[in-house]
Amino acid sequence: MTDSNAIAPYQIAIPQHEIDELHDRIARTRWPDDLPEAGWEYGVPVSYAKKLADYWRTSYDWRGWEAKLNAYPHYVTVIDGQTLHFLHIRSPRKGAQPLLLIHGWPSSVVDFIEMIGPLNDPGSYGGDPSDAFDLVIPSLPGFGFSGPTQQRGAASVQNYAAVLAELMSRLGYRAYGVHGGDLGSLVAPELGRADARHVVGVHMNGPITIPPWDADPASFPDDEQEVLQQLANWSEGEGTGYAAIQGDRPQNIAYGLTDSPVAQLAWIVEHFKGLTDPAKELPEDAVDLDQMLTNIGIYWFTRTAGSSARIYKESADWGAPKESSGVPTGAAVFPGDFTLRSVLEKENNLTWWTRYDRGGHFAAMEAPDLLTADIQDFFRSIR
Repeated sequence: MTDSNAIAPYQIAIPQHEIDELHDRIARTRWPDDLPEAGWEYGVPVSYAKKLADYWRTSYDWRGWEAKLNAYPHYVTVIDGQTLHFLHIRSPRKGAQPLLLIHGWPSSVVDFIEMIGPLNDPGSYGGDPSDAFDLVIPSLPGFGFSGPTQQRGAASVQNYAAVLAELMSRLGYRAYGVHGGDLGSLVAPELGRADARHVVGVHMNGPITIPPWDADPASFPDDEQEVLQQLANWSEGEGTGYAAIQGDRPQNIAYGLTDSPVAQLAWIVEHFKGLTDPAKELPEDAVDLDQMLTNIGIYWFTRTAGSSARIYKESADWGAPKESSGVPTGAAVFPGDFTLRSVLEKENNLTWWTRYDRGGHFAAMEAPDLLTADIQDFFRSIR
């Protein structure tokens, strides 16, 4: 396709030889050693990785998940030379509000699979039919079926917002809502700033809030001191190695992740281990194992490990103060999220705040029922 405003139907169809190659590569993995009794302190334990990789090779059903995804309408278009893949699911309810759902890293459109029905057709799921949404669920540029980014700067938060604003315009939506989680929680409010005339509300789960580098910790409320310390520990290296690598030399890590499925598996699984519900011992205790493997498989089959990591390098304004768009904004905070309400209120028109004791950072996968209800409640509050 060329950049001509055209929108074409798309279907996921991974060639069988690529699935066979995946299985062969897993079977021929050169396994490293690890330290006895180290657990997860040094990274993903070899014993755990072997067990998970064997399940991926022998039991997981890609074709079943491919069919599950293809049950919804997919499309592609080209914006500023970049292919953009997205699901566009119109509600059976006439006049439903358009809602853009934005994933983060290391995530994909698969995150929202369990939320599509209840958001799109709530009346069929025991909800209020008036809460229905027309859904637009894109693969961010550089991620998944959108394919690698082609130009320097294409992976910045600002460019993502501009691309998604153009997408909604091409679809004919003049008033729409936005939801984002993880890095999507940076893109969503940026879209509110870039397209404030058309964005009616911004909702986020686990918003990423970074206090100014010169901020005095004592200036923050008492109830934020624990989160502030957690953020300080995080910024000093407790689990942030992936961000440092991807923010410095994303191309270097791309070689291993694109060549070895077990490397790709471990790189993403470790992130799920660190950010899912702290009460859960293993990633598959917090999220559906096959859903997580589908997410990993998308990175593998599309060879977008490197390009998806570029946002860490090309969005260089982490922690810079943001101007509020004035758009009504809601936040849902789950266990393990490092969200500072005071920062969020300074940078947004915060009209909705909820905190949950179940779920985690990947709430769309961990607690889709809670996140769905929170999105519906927020947008109902600003109608």
